[in-house]
Amino acid sequence: MERALRNGLFTLASAAFVATGFAVTRTVTIEGAGGQVSTQSPGALRDSALRVRFSHDGLVDQERAQTLALAAVATEAPTGFENLTNGFNTQGPPYESLNEDTVVPLRSFNDNRFIFEEVETVDGGLGPTYNAQSCRECHQNVVTGGASQITEQRTGHLLNGRFFESQGGSLIQSRGTHPDAVELVAVGDDIRTFRISTNTLGLGFVEAIANDTLTGIRDSQPLGMKGLQVIVPVLESSGRARIGRFGWKGQHASLESFAADAYLNEMGITSPLFPTENTISGGEVAPYDPVADPEDDGQDVLAFANFMRSTRAPSRGPITADVLAGEQIFTRLGCSICHVASITTAVPGTVINGGAMTVPAALGSKIIHAYGDFLLHNIGTGDGIPIQPTLEYAPTANRIRTAPLWGLRTRNRLMHDGLSFTREEAIARHAGQAAPVTLRYQSLAVSDKAKLVAFLNSL
Repeated sequence: MERALRNGLFTLASAAFVATGFAVTRTVTIEGAGGQVSTQSPGALRDSALRVRFSHDGLVDQERAQTLALAAVATEAPTGFENLTNGFNTQGPPYESLNEDTVVPLRSFNDNRFIFEEVETVDGGLGPTYNAQSCRECHQNVVTGGASQITEQRTGHLLNGRFFESQGGSLIQSRGTHPDAVELVAVGDDIRTFRISTNTLGLGFVEAIANDTLTGIRDSQPLGMKGLQVIVPVLESSGRARIGRFGWKGQHASLESFAADAYLNEMGITSPLFPTENTISGGEVAPYDPVADPEDDGQDVLAFANFMRSTRAPSRGPITADVLAGEQIFTRLGCSICHVASITTAVPGTVINGGAMTVPAALGSKIIHAYGDFLLHNIGTGDGIPIQPTLEYAPTANRIRTAPLWGLRTRNRLMHDGLSFTREEAIARHAGQAAPVTLRYQSLAVSDKAKLVAFLNSL
């Protein structure tokens, strides 16, 4: 943004794979060179850079989970839909007093919220391909940071059983800064999906969950419903490995990495963590990209991350007798195996994100009720698109991260693609690993189904 300008390997926990990586080449003729030479296309260069960027050291820190003694002093995480800090950052000056001249990045919750809401421009690095002009455009419902109806589009195709992305990557940006910069879906890319924008409220608590805690959740699940952990690099710690938890595929483990990814892929703005511009369906962007890379010095990315770290978790609605009865039904059916009701964050002082962050008192030893396990499952709704289009990521193609249900009462477009419109429709789509639970739901009395929905509508 203008203000800022002024101033390959993943490892899946269930198996060991070797990164393969690949690059597409094209042959061109260079005058005076005496023949043909092989050079990488813009799309291949982008893919190669991304593979390198998404490599990690394979060593997952335990981030020791709460002991029983320490868990006894854990307290409930603050909740609410009021644009108030959870204590990670101070509230700061009145939000209405802030503008381009008075905002101070990283100073406070309100300053960082201003940056999260700020509209990007071409002069500030927007595009050439993009989906939104601000974080708030996709993450605002009731308050800034909430889930919304905005979806992104992803495509690709299979060749000999192996997934290949579209020429500019699986994400098809829907907008452009020039008519010739708008990406189109290729006819041959017949694997197609939408992914709806996720809630970012309370994510600081999710980031503060220890690796050991997520491993414990996975290990406690029955074999047929056991989730898949994806080990991903923490970009700000030079690729240290951590269990992923953010995004529909769990493709990021830290909020700074998550924010940098979104800044590039949703707004087209490069930063030190993602310094390579996206192509336009595999083609050159230089004619439409007037700002030198990286377009952000990393300050905005950290402001986005700190805003999310400071948000309160979504609050519950009224708790009635039907809601309490519905929660018991939810547990009895087995929904809570994946939609875990309570998780306690790591103890304050725990080093996470590969050494890049220490859990502060505002986020540590907090009990959250996200109703998710932050693991990937195959429930029959997988979109066929893996985290990366290489052989070792194939298990993620038809798995989706369990949707955290906190804040569900504010959403009317459900599941990863936003194509389910009622609670009942969303439940009915649960197949695969969730099939036994769905069968038990189908056998419920009408009155019990209504109580279950009452519980879901309280989240």
